[in-house]
Order: sequence, then structure tokens, then C-alpha cells
Amino acid sequence: MRFSIYQDSLVGARASNQDRMGYCYTRDSLLMMVADGMGGHLRGEVAAHLALQSAAACFQADARLALDDPAAFLDRALRRAHRDILRYQALHDLPEAPRTTIVACVVQDGRAWWAHAGDSRLYFVRGARLMRRTRDHSKVQNLIDLGQLDPRESDTHPERNKVLNCLGSPCEPTIELGGDVALEPGDAVMLCSDGVWSALGEAEIVERLSSVPVPSAVSWVVQRSVENAGMGADNATALAMTWEGDETRVSSLSSHDVPEGAITTTIAVGLIDEAAPGEAMSEDEIERTIREIREAIARTNGS
Repeated sequence: MRFSIYQDSLVGARASNQDRMGYCYTRDSLLMMVADGMGGHLRGEVAAHLALQSAAACFQADARLALDDPAAFLDRALRRAHRDILRYQALHDLPEAPRTTIVACVVQDGRAWWAHAGDSRLYFVRGARLMRRTRDHSKVQNLIDLGQLDPRESDTHPERNKVLNCLGSPCEPTIELGGDVALEPGDAVMLCSDGVWSALGEAEIVERLSSVPVPSAVSWVVQRSVENAGMGADNATALAMTWEGDETRVSSLSSHDVPEGAITTTIAVGLIDEAAPGEAMSEDEIERTIREIREAIARTNGS
């Protein structure tokens, strides 16, 4: 596999960043994820962190070298993440579990599969066309589907932030699967939190993903979404990949550089920080985490 990949996150106007992002890959398989901790519940950043750790651990266990069934893996990994969040609740004797939305994508054998719960989105762009986009699990989307709301009114609807499905809820989440699509060189796949898509038009996202290299595209959509939202800016996080197949480009990554049986990852798989349940991450901790992720990406790109 040969691909270009980049990720970025900004805190926006929020007190802390509850979004998490990351990717892992072996010689034959790539997993990308974005999780958006839900701010109306205790320790949303913990839920997002746990979700990525749990799914990445599943990937490390199963992707030797490739996944037997990518769609089944995504369903299993996200459900395991949900159970790990509930286990965290029990361990800390919390009145409710932390909650997070999530979107994940596997690329393998020149094809892409994805899964999501909530309103974190995936965009699949070919040329200047939007080929696929995930459907939000939200109150507003449900009203649109029922014909009770004009899509043009969704941005100003009073319940636009109400999510109907997530990891960490008391009920088993719905994991919606999509994809099994063949990739062509130049195809772009972007995963993002609602802080990005809620502040940018779909046409803007597609135009940027199809016109500039992926690092520039990701940086632009994250920065512009925060600027557009102004004083109400949510955490904004995006991770995108451009598929290059067997084309050789100096700026791209080749999974053939990964030793057989090894995994390259930007997700730390291990015990989560055992901070007090009501304690949010400080801005310094958030910036340090993002800086460490960027440094890991730079080391990978330079390998």
C-alpha cells in the first residue's frame, strides 16, 4: 500500500479538547479513527481516548498481516470499545459512563470499509465529486429522514447537537457499516468530528480534498472550521488519507517499509491516565498530546 495521511485538531472556543484521532497500519492494512467525546457527559475525553485505545488493540491483535474480514473487525472493535468504556464506569463507580461518537475506516487490498456511531463523519471523495458520506445518528437527521425538517434548516435547529447513538450509552450502540469500495489513485477519505463539518459547507470540504495535498487540506478544514464558528467554535479534528496505490511519490508512505508482523501507529495502546474522574485535561496536556502525535507522524514520514 502507498498513501499520504495527515491529521490535525484544534480546541476551538472550548475549555478543553475532547476529540481524539489516530491511525495504525501493517504491511497490508490501515485503520483510521476519529472520536468526539460528548461534552454533556462526564469525562468525554476519556471515552474518546478509550475508544481509540481499545480499537487499536484489536487491530494489533487481528491484523497479522491483514484482517480476515474488515467489516466484521470494525463492528467487533467498536463494540469492544463500548464495553471498555462501561468497564471504566464500573471501575471508577461513576453515576454514568463517559460517552463518545466515533468513525473508523479500514483500507486493505485496495478497498475501503468504514463504521460509525453518532455524528462524526467520513467523506469519500474522487476527483471533485463526493462519492459517499456517512449518515449522522442525530435528532436532526432523523427529522430530515421523516420529512419533518428541511435540510436547509438543520444548521439552526435547536436540537442540532442531539446525538441518538454513541459508545458508552446504557444501551448497546448501533454500529453502522459502510464501504467495501474499490479505491483509485487520487481518492481521498477524510474522517472528522462535528466541529469540522458543522462549520463548513460540503462543497468546501470536497473542493479542498480534491485540489491540494492532504496535509494542506486537513490543516485548512480544521483551521477554517474554527474561524467560521468564531466564539462558538467546537473542538475541530480531521484525519485524511489520499490513496496512491502502487504509484511512487516521495511524500507518500509505503506500508512495505513496515517489518513483517509489525505495526506503525500514532495511538498509544496501554493504560489510560488514572486521573480523578471529574478532572479534565489541561490545555498544556492537550497541546503536548497533539505535539507528540505530530512528531510521531513526522518520524513516520521521514522513515
